[in-house]
Amino acid sequence: MMATRRMTVSQALVEFLAHQWTVDGDHRERTIPGIFGIFGHGNVAGIGQALAQLDAEGSRAMPYLQARNEQAMVHQAVGFARMRRRRATYASAASVGPGATNMLTGAALATTNRLPALLLPSDTFATRVADPVLQQLEQPWDIGLTVNDAFRPLSRFFDRVQRPEQLYSIALSAMRVLLDPAETGAVTIALPEDVQAEALDVPEEFLADRDWHVRRPLPERGALERAVAAIRSAERPFIVAGGGVLYSSAEDALRAFVEQTGVPVGTTQAGGGVLDWDHPQYLGGVGATGSTASNRLAAEADVVIGIGTRYSDFTTASRTAFQNPRVRFVNINVAAFDAYKHGTQSPVIADAREALVALTAELDRFQVSTGYAERIRQEKAEWDSTVDEALAPSGRDLPGQAEIIGAVQAATDPADVVVQAAGSLPGDLHKLWRVRDPLGYHVEYAYSTMGYEIPGGLGAKRAFDAAGDDRDVIVMIGDGSYLMMHSELVTAVAEGIKIIVVLIQNHGFASIGHLSETVGSDRFGTKYRALDPERRNFQGEQRLPIDLAMNARSYGLDVVEISPGADAIARLGEAVAEAKRSDRSTVIHVESDPLLYGPDGEGWWDVPVAEESTLESTRRARAEYEQQRTAQRPLLGGEETR
Repeated sequence: MMATRRMTVSQALVEFLAHQWTVDGDHRERTIPGIFGIFGHGNVAGIGQALAQLDAEGSRAMPYLQARNEQAMVHQAVGFARMRRRRATYASAASVGPGATNMLTGAALATTNRLPALLLPSDTFATRVADPVLQQLEQPWDIGLTVNDAFRPLSRFFDRVQRPEQLYSIALSAMRVLLDPAETGAVTIALPEDVQAEALDVPEEFLADRDWHVRRPLPERGALERAVAAIRSAERPFIVAGGGVLYSSAEDALRAFVEQTGVPVGTTQAGGGVLDWDHPQYLGGVGATGSTASNRLAAEADVVIGIGTRYSDFTTASRTAFQNPRVRFVNINVAAFDAYKHGTQSPVIADAREALVALTAELDRFQVSTGYAERIRQEKAEWDSTVDEALAPSGRDLPGQAEIIGAVQAATDPADVVVQAAGSLPGDLHKLWRVRDPLGYHVEYAYSTMGYEIPGGLGAKRAFDAAGDDRDVIVMIGDGSYLMMHSELVTAVAEGIKIIVVLIQNHGFASIGHLSETVGSDRFGTKYRALDPERRNFQGEQRLPIDLAMNARSYGLDVVEISPGADAIARLGEAVAEAKRSDRSTVIHVESDPLLYGPDGEGWWDVPVAEESTLESTRRARAEYEQQRTAQRPLLGGEETR
């Protein structure tokens, strides 16, 4: 007879999660090393009780972690998963109603970034014995609908445990998707508050250790041969390297391939770190926030080799990046959905590392021409010189963002990690941050979520601390994003997690302010100003008397304020160095001039401009927009007519 244990659904789920292991070759680690939770009436007697019981028993099988915002829980899980190369993530448990829906942004972020996060939102009573309960959404046209159904389009897997017996199949299916390289993202198990507390006889087999082996599919022979033939025919091949290179630990294989063939590499935001910045074949970021070196060669490329990229509009510069009328795409991706993009006739649906190893062997006699190699060298040298100039201190009282980046980088070690997500910083970092370690660059730019930076940085730091890696995590953040989710700094203080936050104060939304100018809206609504009582807008010059440094200090962090002055950049560098020597979290507050921009990388981003307007600025912007759009191409996979 099968051995069983009498447990609640929550107790069984928590113990099940404690026994899941990821196996990737010779590497084995806990898939779910802990659960974030914010408790309310919807889960305090379920998941909350299960975690309390483990704690009371002295078990460390499933540690509980506290957060201040449900969205931030998921962000921490995603930051952790990125640094664990998708082999591990945290679970995030929320109460019913607003606690659950607070996680929706986190779910979308995880799925868009192809990063695993396990979401356990509580749900209203499955029995409906007391409808409507507190925080229940009621729709007369569908009584069974709950707010948790909003997770369906945001999740790679969604199910609801309506009866205790469903737990087994749901939990196993959730783990399969969570660790599938082609399918991973937000995995959501909705837990009705009554079902969480119901008991059942749980087979011991369900609670035993279980290994999940990460798939590393090899390229099919025919697909590999077609890719090899396309690359051999290329005169100006160009690689677009994305996050898939890192998630398959393929950076060494990529380096071997480009050193053998001489093919240049441009990276997406997620691909930052696949090659060190000074590698001869690395030309920097590609696309709307890319370098002139990458964008010029991408424009001329006749074969584009996409490796582990989803080809977002920033990567393709809104489909203006690849201008060769005969351009073809060889797309290597573990997900067929991404491998088939741009009408490629040479998709390689395989693990990035396995595909690169196979290509290197097949192309042992292939090298780019000496003329193309010289072009690569010249474009790289020109861009490196441009970056040197941009990073240099200007001596202004209010420094520009580029020189702030330069000061921060100069004070860091090669393995240190920069974390960012939204605003003007992603563009400047993509162009200017000189990555020196495969995991040294994490800019969440698939969903580009304001407020991700601090919790995402905490998640990244958790990953390194768990591995015994003492590298520093540097969160760079503007005041707009800081105001979205600074409360997670309390988590850093509560757990003694050390991060360094460089808070750039520019008194508004600098990135959207600049974009507003380009579309003819003249920075309307993008400044942090007091309300003008006569005009009823926020376009005046009276800045808000908000002291963000004092805010950070009130949480118990060390705070360094860099006052304006000609030596501000020097003092910033000293502050970062001092923060690195400390074992406490530090916030460094520096004011900047938002009108000083980084260098132009010759990329473009399609943001529509009003077709009709009484504003002259908008009419001028529309004319420029229509001119830029003429460079857009459908990218259908072969020779095209314009």
